Amino acid sequence: MNEATSLLRLYVPLIIWIGSGWVLGRWLPNSIPLKLGKFLFWVGVPLSIVAFLRQANLSAAVWLAPFTAWAALLLGALLAWGWIQGQIYLARFFTSGDRLLDHPLQHRPTQGSFLLAAMVGNTGYLGYPVSLALVGTEHFGWAVFYDTMGSTLGAYGLGVMLAAHFSESQHSGQLWQSILKNPAFWSFWLGLGLRSVPLPGVVELGLKNCAWVIIALSLLLLGMRLSQLSSWHSVQPAAISLGIKMLIVPLLLGFELPRLGITGLPQLSIVLQMAMPPAFATLVIAEAYDLDRDLTVTTLALGSIGLLVLLPLWIWLFAP
Repeated sequence: MNEATSLLRLYVPLIIWIGSGWVLGRWLPNSIPLKLGKFLFWVGVPLSIVAFLRQANLSAAVWLAPFTAWAALLLGALLAWGWIQGQIYLARFFTSGDRLLDHPLQHRPTQGSFLLAAMVGNTGYLGYPVSLALVGTEHFGWAVFYDTMGSTLGAYGLGVMLAAHFSESQHSGQLWQSILKNPAFWSFWLGLGLRSVPLPGVVELGLKNCAWVIIALSLLLLGMRLSQLSSWHSVQPAAISLGIKMLIVPLLLGFELPRLGITGLPQLSIVLQMAMPPAFATLVIAEAYDLDRDLTVTTLALGSIGLLVLLPLWIWLFAP
């Protein structure tokens, strides 16, 4: 009953806020989600990180979260690359001549998008509210460490390196510089430094309320962005990539976490972050490096739906 109640408390705000954002995104001008996204990026999300870190229990073990994040990134990339090579081998074995060129994973931009979708999860805008609802503020530090030291660095570090490798165009800019310009990364360290600084009760309460409002606005923005996705092509490779990212990797690594001493709610928190759908950063990178945008858009849309389907599985397997 407790697990069903937790899921209900999560699904209701997720559906309401994301659904409202989807409806608003259909008729509001594009400038509104753009401005909201900039506000959340520069002010909202950094403020929420500082606020929730003050309530989080940051034991020494919480520093294992980035390690698990990088393990998930690399395992997802390895499995995705193995699938790509297997499909190309089978195509060569069963086909001949120019027919091989018709296989979608034969093309390097498609390979790049396939790899990114299997690696980088939406552990910020979506992972935070899911973790707060199912795990609570006490263990929120696990989600923050996983996101800032793992997913963010992985997306704009390893992700950009892979995108540049699989791109068929030349680019002068380097998105890895976004790491240093990402205010969430700096607010993480600021939040750590301010944890021991006492604040008046009114200020503390106001900071906490603002943080929850920002979480709601993040879900609203997610719905607006989903409403702007117009492509549902490449369903089959998208489903395979999502299966690796959202099912196989969390299952394989989730049961190994107790070997590192990560059990109970921290274990559930890490598994939930591993199981997040692809991040919108994958679309930013795909557009910047001319990868397969159709495949990336399809993984974003299907992944958001898949999350609602798979959440009961993670609760059933890993909830203490």
